[in-house]
Amino acid sequence: MAKWTAKHEAPEPLEGPVVATVTGGTILWFALFLVQLPFYGWFADRGQLWWVWTCAAGGFLGLIGIWYVRGRDAALKRHAAEAEADAAAQAEQAERDGQAGQAERDGQAGQSERDGQTGSGPQA
Repeated sequence: MAKWTAKHEAPEPLEGPVVATVTGGTILWFALFLVQLPFYGWFADRGQLWWVWTCAAGGFLGLIGIWYVRGRDAALKRHAAEAEADAAAQAEQAERDGQAGQAERDGQAGQSERDGQTGSGPQA
């Protein structure tokens, strides 16, 4: 059996409001926990306590998720700002190099004219 290979490159992942999504999910888990809490005895009588504790675990794990995605979001923004600053610095350096090169070419052209040469190559 031949190994499967992709015919095209995978698309970039979609970025959305990750922090808001995780925060909303965490609030939902805690709300479900609080709604089920008055019925703790009913769940215990039927052997369904895992419903209550699943909601509690989802809420607490959501707190870890909020901490994680906020840090990730901050790191992505920091990286984008650094990349933008680097690009601006490179553009500024290229502009300075271009101005210096133009000044050097202007200086060589002026020197050639003073020497009686046009700078277009050997003359006969």
